Amino acid sequence: MSTPAIRVAFMCVQNAGRSQMATAFAQQERQKRGLTDEVEILTGGTHPADAVHEVVIEVMEDKGFDLSDRTPREITTAELESCDYVATMGCSTLELDADNSTVDVRDWALDDPDGKDLAEARNIRDTVRQRVQALFDEIEREMNKDE
Repeated sequence: MSTPAIRVAFMCVQNAGRSQMATAFAQQERQKRGLTDEVEILTGGTHPADAVHEVVIEVMEDKGFDLSDRTPREITTAELESCDYVATMGCSTLELDADNSTVDVRDWALDDPDGKDLAEARNIRDTVRQRVQALFDEIEREMNKDE
């Protein structure tokens, strides 16, 4: 039985830090859980930066991720409204029509790692990983409930 993809977006203003971390961890979770055909992952920012923050590249390398070739991108309201879940990082200028939206929007309210020392950036990274894992646990429960 083919089910439509669940669309998940990770977004912030610059798409250069937390949302890039969340996307990398989400791609890992999707692969690890065998959900490649079921979960589509989007990322972007409302005002994207030119590049992923250096401190983010460094702390993600600690966990085996190479984000050096990723480019922040703009995400549109239409893309966000097509998602089942949208996680904002605490800096969002997101404006979805909450009354007419079926999107489950969560604001994770995370500190920006840009300008932080490595220890603080690693703590933010680890929090992002935990939130992504919890979101995927929830997605799997929802998928299993529908079977």
